[in-house]
Amino acid sequence: MPEIELSAGTIAYEDTGGPGPVLVLLHGLVHDALVWRTVAAELAPDHRVIAPTLPYGSHRKAMRADVPLSPDTVIDLIAEFLDRLDLREVTLVESDCGRAQTVAVRHPERLARLVLISCEAFDNYPPGAPGKMIALACRVPGGITLMSRALGLKALRRLPVGIGALTRRPVPDEIVDGWLRPLRTDPAVRADFRRYNLAVRKDELLKAADGLGSFDRPALVVWAADDLMMPREHGRRLAALLPKGRYVEIADSRTLIAEDQPERLADELRAFVAES
Repeated sequence: MPEIELSAGTIAYEDTGGPGPVLVLLHGLVHDALVWRTVAAELAPDHRVIAPTLPYGSHRKAMRADVPLSPDTVIDLIAEFLDRLDLREVTLVESDCGRAQTVAVRHPERLARLVLISCEAFDNYPPGAPGKMIALACRVPGGITLMSRALGLKALRRLPVGIGALTRRPVPDEIVDGWLRPLRTDPAVRADFRRYNLAVRKDELLKAADGLGSFDRPALVVWAADDLMMPREHGRRLAALLPKGRYVEIADSRTLIAEDQPERLADELRAFVAES
């Protein structure tokens, strides 16, 4: 997996290469680029698909300790990533987290399109039981270690405070083990995770929503019909705020549509890029 040194630290990323339209796929907390593995494979024959692993707890190399780590840091890091790879006319796609909304408002210059997939929005931050569990774990001494060990128990993975809230179907154990390993084994990654989550601002996504009306490029909002964490009305509101927004629901899926319905999601992305 290639890596790039950015201001905040070293970021690893997947890159299918090729001359086709560029899609940059962003994941959520305690996931890495592999959440997109099936979607990327579906799109790779006729698109260039790039998926960075962001410093959300599943990153293998800790960020620089002297750089503040917050949602604002990650927003700037995403913009720097696009600049350093000289990516143009990008379709920016994000699932679960809501940082792409702010990227579209603050750094639209390299974006041709925006796709928001069952993500944090408005005042739903942190979202659902898993989000609140993470927020609590970051405030209690030893909480992150305890949380990562509990989620590492295969018997507990389908509980509604863990992966079970995010998917209708079990994620392969080797994928979940990879997501959790950095938090379980690297104190510096745990420190990154804690720094990031303690720096969240409740009003960040409300401010992003206020600015989405200025993003005048094609936008697609894709929501899971069975989402337990991200209210469907938030998806419809996001699509209505975007001047060229369109809303789609995908049945038989929860938040991580890339895990539950990757082929259908890839079809929607391919059609959106082609038509816009």
